Amino acid sequence: MLKRLLAGLAALVALGVMSPPASAVAGPVRTGNLTAELVAATQGARAGGEVQLALRQAIDKGWHTYWRNSGDSGAPTELIWTLPAGWTAGEIVWAPPSRKPIGPLMNYGYSGEVLLPVAVRVPDSAPAGQTVTLRVKAAFLVCSDICIPEDADLSLDVRVVAGDPAPDATWGPRIQAALDAAPRPGQVQAVLNSGPAGLKIAVSGPGVSGGAARDAYFFPYAPAVIDHAAPQTLDRGPEGLTLTVKPAPGVSTPASLKGVLAVDGRVYEIEAVPGAAPAGASGLGPPPPQPVSLDGSGGLAGALLFAFLGGVILNLMPCVFPVLAMKAASLAGHGHDRAAARAQGLAFLAGVMATFLGLAALLLAVRAGGAAVGWGFQLQSPPMVAGLALLMLTVGLNLSGLFEIGASLQGFGSGAAARGGTLGAFLTGALAVVVAAPCTAPFMAPALGWAMTQPAALSLAVFAGLGLGFAAPFTLAALAPGVLSRLPRPGPWMDTFRKVLAFPMYGAAAWLAWVLAVQAGPDLLARLLAAGVALAFACWLAGLAQRRALLGQPARVLGLAALGVAVLSVAAAVWPTPAQAVAEGSTGAGTDASGLAYEAYTPERLAALRAEGRAVFVNYTAAWCVTCQVNERVAFSTRTAAEAFAGTGTVYLKADWTRRDAVIAEDLARFGRAGVPLYLVYPAGGGDPEILPQLLTPGMVAQAVRAAAEG
Repeated sequence: MLKRLLAGLAALVALGVMSPPASAVAGPVRTGNLTAELVAATQGARAGGEVQLALRQAIDKGWHTYWRNSGDSGAPTELIWTLPAGWTAGEIVWAPPSRKPIGPLMNYGYSGEVLLPVAVRVPDSAPAGQTVTLRVKAAFLVCSDICIPEDADLSLDVRVVAGDPAPDATWGPRIQAALDAAPRPGQVQAVLNSGPAGLKIAVSGPGVSGGAARDAYFFPYAPAVIDHAAPQTLDRGPEGLTLTVKPAPGVSTPASLKGVLAVDGRVYEIEAVPGAAPAGASGLGPPPPQPVSLDGSGGLAGALLFAFLGGVILNLMPCVFPVLAMKAASLAGHGHDRAAARAQGLAFLAGVMATFLGLAALLLAVRAGGAAVGWGFQLQSPPMVAGLALLMLTVGLNLSGLFEIGASLQGFGSGAAARGGTLGAFLTGALAVVVAAPCTAPFMAPALGWAMTQPAALSLAVFAGLGLGFAAPFTLAALAPGVLSRLPRPGPWMDTFRKVLAFPMYGAAAWLAWVLAVQAGPDLLARLLAAGVALAFACWLAGLAQRRALLGQPARVLGLAALGVAVLSVAAAVWPTPAQAVAEGSTGAGTDASGLAYEAYTPERLAALRAEGRAVFVNYTAAWCVTCQVNERVAFSTRTAAEAFAGTGTVYLKADWTRRDAVIAEDLARFGRAGVPLYLVYPAGGGDPEILPQLLTPGMVAQAVRAAAEG
């Protein structure tokens, strides 16, 4: 209220202390932070008619003036006319305003350039050929971080003509456009009701029907009827919309509510009176959030660039570390055989591209069938997670030397450089893509989100760009002689290095086992552990058979036994059963190690918290998303984050996508995402959420939470 009072006093001072001008200025006047000018739509005026004038404001960047209702603070532009006898000026035709939030306040006004038309009536007695001077004293409150009252004395010479005046080539079309853009009454019908959530304005009519509205806002003419800073909630209907606004303190249901309704860039003047709301003005819920654009055009070029960069960065994400070690060993084994190294690099590229495109084709096919899935969808299936865990265990046992795949035990180090191993490089590329699926690197999210909204050919092109970026570092290193010449020569050291590389694979298997426990509970985890023991026994049998074969002894029975045990163990782990338990601990409310309390996310809970004006932090996460889990421990499970949430009263919601959830998948798509993580911070008092980066620190979380609490 103090700011409003000061702004009003400033406007009164601007109007009251100015002495009558000795001479008004014809043409533009610079007032300090804007340029004002009085212009006309026609070259002259006819006696008994009207001349359409307009006050033009060219406002400096970063500054604004105010609408007829300035909102919580400010003051509207005021005009005092000095006209010849018999000439009269009408009211200002106010251009549609825009919202000007400043801290906890909501103001309404204009930025850039605005034309405010005013019709001036010419008396019947005005003689043709007479030239008169029309003068106006304009007072503005021009605001940025501070507000400055400014004024201008403007004038315009108008010649009275005998017939219809010719339009002004410069200002005629622009003033007419301003008149056409002004809101008009009677285009839609509005009904006013009062409910627990506030005042409900139900609007119906041709311009707002069809349920397609994405944004609507009501600008009241009266300054103290609604709470300007409170969020306005939109509910769409097949024949209209319903807007819920919060009344100002002490206001019940008014006799009428008059103002401007803006709907997706269109404006209507409405007067809502109490009555029965049309049935078709609600029922479809709020509009989905606008997806995030890639760049100014949101086109294929931007998506491909983002996908390539995301693919390159994906090599640095934690989920790819185990396979990075395998790639390093493969490159070291062929570093001094350029032909073999090139073959390895190209085979790895082929494996990456084939797997990326295969996953993309499967993802698009599943989505075309109506399922709400996204990037990493394969890890939402417990059998797939179990199979990958056993695959990682098998690779680790192979690296430990328990058995060999397509090679003898003798001469591994010295013979590694001599073998081409292109099939192995191809499979390594495929495996790298599979284990990279739980991660979403920077730049990947908007690229994949854009791809999910495009035809299949464009989507596959984006996934191809992602694959190229992911394979580029290893492939380029394999093709670069300068890199290869610096690698150590193959030798016995490689056998030790190879065994060391087994342990990241064991770690990956353990992590996938934990994911399975979160997804499907302890029963399926027990099956997986038993299958892992059996599979290890099968690998030992396979290694024993290989050793016997090297000594020239019969090994067929051992080999068949190893194969049989391996098949049975994998089948026991991945075969789904009707009675699989589902763990619920990750989807309910809880408290993490730092004392940070969270609630389970639902759209209804989010809507209720926002209706209360609370700041809300939504964490879209999954147990199989390594990036998510790193952020959980590095950024969220810290005293810094916990104190920020507790000190601001911000509510922390977790949207767990470990298992398939169509609601969460649709939320991700609305924000232009194809997978997790996604972090949204909704400010107190309403407004669009802020989207945080995919890699977080405690300071970033705390800063976002405090900013949201301040609105």
